[in-house]
Amino acid sequence: MRIKQLGVYVGLLLLGGTVGIWGSRYLVQSPQSQENSSPTVIPASLKPFSFASGSSQQDNLNFIAQAAQKVGPAVVRIDATRQVPDEMGESLENPFFRRFFGNEMPLPKEHLERGTGSGFIVSSDGQLLTNAHVVDGTKEVKVTLKDGQVYRGQVLGTDPMTDVAVVKINATNLPTVEIGNGEQLQPGEWAIAIGNPLGLDNTVTVGIISALGRSSSEVGVPDKRVRFIQTDAAINPGNSGGPLLNAQGEVIGINTAIRADAQGLGFAIPIETAQRVADQLLLKGKADHPYLGIHMVTLNPELQKELNQDQQLGFKVTQTQGVLVVRVINDSPAQKSGLKPGDIILKVGGKPVEKAVEVQEQVEASTIGDRLMVEIIRNNQPKTLTVLPGTFPTNQAE
Repeated sequence: MRIKQLGVYVGLLLLGGTVGIWGSRYLVQSPQSQENSSPTVIPASLKPFSFASGSSQQDNLNFIAQAAQKVGPAVVRIDATRQVPDEMGESLENPFFRRFFGNEMPLPKEHLERGTGSGFIVSSDGQLLTNAHVVDGTKEVKVTLKDGQVYRGQVLGTDPMTDVAVVKINATNLPTVEIGNGEQLQPGEWAIAIGNPLGLDNTVTVGIISALGRSSSEVGVPDKRVRFIQTDAAINPGNSGGPLLNAQGEVIGINTAIRADAQGLGFAIPIETAQRVADQLLLKGKADHPYLGIHMVTLNPELQKELNQDQQLGFKVTQTQGVLVVRVINDSPAQKSGLKPGDIILKVGGKPVEKAVEVQEQVEASTIGDRLMVEIIRNNQPKTLTVLPGTFPTNQAE
C-alpha cells in the first residue's frame, strides 16, 4: 500500500494479515506523538446479571447486549475483490525499459486484491450502507449475513468525498437497523460498535462518544468533507462500514477511521451525513458537492508573518485572524464572482466564519447553482459578493 503525506500520513490499513487485502479502514498516522487514551471502565452494574428465578434471559441482559442482539442480525460482512496491475507494471511498458530489455519481455499482468469490511442493512429489500473505501474499485461484492446467508451485492454508488457507499442485494424481509439522531449527541454518551474486525464477524465493542465535530484535517483525511464523531470504542481493520450505535441500539454513525499512533481514537461519519449522501447515490449513482474553487487558510499572527515573508505571494496580509483566500482557481465559481487572492472571508450565507473548515461547511450546506452571499474584507474595505456554487469537479485538488 502507498501512504500519501498530507500534513499527516494517510493510508488504508490492511486486513487480517493476508497479502493483497485492502479497503478495510483508513489508517491515519500523525507525525506528532500523542498520549494513549485511558481505557473505558465499565461499572460493575453494567456487567452481565445473574439470572434470577422467574426472569427471562432478555430481561437480564445489559443495554450493550440488548443493542447487540437488536442490531447484530442487520450487520453484514462485505468481501470485495478488484484487479490491480502487478508492481512495476507501468515501468514494464515504459519505452526506456524496453530499449534495454527488448520487446520479448512479458507484458504486465494483473492480480486480485481482496478486502473485507462491514456494512448494515437499512431497508428490508436489501439496501446497505458501508464505506466507499471498502468497495472501491469493484462493482460487485459478496455480502454475508449473520445467519450465514451469502448474497451477491451490487455497488449502486460511492462518494469518495464523504467515504459513503450504497450496496444492494436481492432479498426481502431482511432485518434492518434503526436510525438514531446524531445531531443530539453529547460527549460522554455510550457508544457501541459492531463489525468484523480482522475477520472476526459480529464483534461488539463499547466506549463513549469522545468528541463531536472533528474536522477532516484534524482526523488526518483533509480531502474529505465530513465532521466526524470521535469515539474510544475499539475499532480495528474490518470495522469499516459498520454501525456506531447509541445506548438504545440506534445507528448514529458509520465507523471509518482510527489514528494509528494512538489508542482509543476512532472516528465515525455522522448518520445524517451518510443518509444525505446515500439518497443522492440511490437517485443518480453519485453525490454532488457544492464548490467555489478557492484555496484558503485560517489566519493567526504567526501565519500572517510567514505569509508576508513570501515574496511570491503577490499581496500583503493585514489581518491576524479570519479566513484568507490564498488562491482562486481559474474559471471557477469564485473567480466568476470576483473573489481574489488576499480577500479575507467574514461571512458565508449570512453566517460568520472564523476558520477555513467553517467556510467549507457553509459551502457544503449550500445549493449548487443558487445564490450564495460571501462577505469579505479587501484592502481594509468590506465587500459582499454573490457566488453561484458549481459542482465539485472530478480530480480537483481543492
